Amino acid sequence: MTYAIEAQPLWQPNPNTVGDTRMAMFMQAMGHGRYADLWQWSIDQPEAFWSRLWDFCGAVGDKGQTVLRDGDKMPGARWFPEARLNYAENLLQRREGEALVFWGEDQVKRRMSRAELYAEVARFQRFLVDAGVGEGDRVAGYLPNLPETLIAMLATTALGAIWSSASPDFGVQGVLDRFGQIAPKVLVCVDGYWYNGKPVDCLPKNAEVVAQMPSLVKTVVVPYLASRPALEGIAGAVHWQDIALPAPGAEVSIQRVAFDHPLFIMYSSGTTGVPKCIVHCHGGALLQHLKEHQLHSDVRPGDRLFYFTTCGWMMWNWLVSGLACGATLLLYDGSPFADQGKVLFDLAQAEKMTHFGTSAKFIDAAAKMGLTPGKTHDLSALRAVFSTGSPLSPEGFDWVYREIKQDILLASISGGTDIISCFVLGNPVLPVYRGEIQCRGLGMAVDVFDDDGKPVRSEKGELVCTKPFPVMPVGFWNDPDGAKYRAAYFERFPNVWCHGDFSELTAHDGMIIYGRSDATLNPGGVRIGTAEIYRQVEKLPEILESLVIGQDWPPGRNDDVRVVLFVKLQEGHTLDAGLIDRVKKQIRDNTTPRHVPARVVQVQDIPRTKSGKIVELAVRNVVHDRPVKNVEALANPEALAFFRSRQELAE
Repeated sequence: MTYAIEAQPLWQPNPNTVGDTRMAMFMQAMGHGRYADLWQWSIDQPEAFWSRLWDFCGAVGDKGQTVLRDGDKMPGARWFPEARLNYAENLLQRREGEALVFWGEDQVKRRMSRAELYAEVARFQRFLVDAGVGEGDRVAGYLPNLPETLIAMLATTALGAIWSSASPDFGVQGVLDRFGQIAPKVLVCVDGYWYNGKPVDCLPKNAEVVAQMPSLVKTVVVPYLASRPALEGIAGAVHWQDIALPAPGAEVSIQRVAFDHPLFIMYSSGTTGVPKCIVHCHGGALLQHLKEHQLHSDVRPGDRLFYFTTCGWMMWNWLVSGLACGATLLLYDGSPFADQGKVLFDLAQAEKMTHFGTSAKFIDAAAKMGLTPGKTHDLSALRAVFSTGSPLSPEGFDWVYREIKQDILLASISGGTDIISCFVLGNPVLPVYRGEIQCRGLGMAVDVFDDDGKPVRSEKGELVCTKPFPVMPVGFWNDPDGAKYRAAYFERFPNVWCHGDFSELTAHDGMIIYGRSDATLNPGGVRIGTAEIYRQVEKLPEILESLVIGQDWPPGRNDDVRVVLFVKLQEGHTLDAGLIDRVKKQIRDNTTPRHVPARVVQVQDIPRTKSGKIVELAVRNVVHDRPVKNVEALANPEALAFFRSRQELAE
């Protein structure tokens, strides 16, 4: 089953202003009048494209003479092998204007100019140098989305040291599973945070983490719940505010490094084992984010860029790169549903937000809550809405254009931690079609392969990238021969990146994502994307959220599955025979009989990762009495108990 192709777009670029977009300017400068032609040139002539992109987007650094070496190897290609640059230098190059605005759920509000940000980076960097941090050392942040998180990252990466972060809702074991692998020299943590109107004390967790991480030389605690938290239980800890001020006018030390020098260590979700440590480099992250911000998102100097994210999700790294475009960052920490779901739109109105980023799940939930932000808030400055984390349903597209704004770029985007960016994303010069991601990213040779490795159109298959790109990971940490790295992406199709998304290239040359390939259902040998079922089920007003798996059936065999649907209902509703019949009818009438679940089961909660993604594979393991290897990766691991030993699944 595929979505019906929409003949009419939901949105078209304004012909009077589209020429002012950075994408239109780049197309003109490159001599291409259509995006399709520009994209084809960008993958046919990667050396010319990435070199011209460096210049057009104003990347600071020495580019060198060579753009690509061993371009036929994947992995193994070397981008800009003679270049010297620094990611942080590009984010700190401007000294005038506003750098960031921070809102906390607890009503804390702060502003910081670019000059103030620079001075704070210089202050923290001096502390790092005194602690012996240098090129290649690791600094870890166990922090909310605070200004101090950005300061610590910039101070670290400016030195050529490596930054890695996790959000403070991770438990002790989840942090040790991540940071324990990379042996950081310095840990920056917080005394606590606010969520859903409640303070959460992090000091006991911090003490446990520090006690079990022998690599640490220094630990710094950022105050958030209290002005001066008690640190007696944390070995060798110092208060953030006690870090000495450098001399007035102190400069940030910038260490220009090789293009592929490690910048960030990111982590896979870790729901099938200890998280993989994915290493991203200075040049790749910088160029890719400049491209995605300036060209695909039309972020310009003075714009006000927001993404709802924690520091454990790659969208935080993506967001903060907006400083390199001259944008002001709008940071928020807390529940996105504070003040009855209005807090993010309050921020958008008060700060004249131009780009609003969130998850597809937030959009679904806002629609269920009946929010109408276009009527309740002044969103006149808003030009773009971004959505990622899971596929945005066609109904989600409808809600954005009906309830937020009609004249707006809705950019559904998809990529991941693996590439700290996007394979497919938005485009200000192209129309938006209901249910479709607009286009493949420039320089990204994205295709869809069938099981035999052949390209297909308007059919479902595997999302692949057939040529190297600069933001491919430089490798995994503690994977000296690259075996784990190759196994993760290159085993399915030799010399081709296989991303693990079940996808379709449409007649508009857009993309539909149907879910993760490893969660794809296969009843009777027919592949079904989970998003197809979620889209139908969650139209019913009684259903708040759902999760679907394939259960091996009959038990003890693995040659066939039956579809099992779990539903979390709105308060005040119960799953009775009538609602089950309506669920099945909704699915049958709008998909195929193969999609109809054999069992519909009510649960109290749906387990999800820290970044909000539901975990079909973990639930499938619980249903089949298999271990879930890393429950620390889950935001609500207690929810797994609702799926264990269900009598409904034994018959």
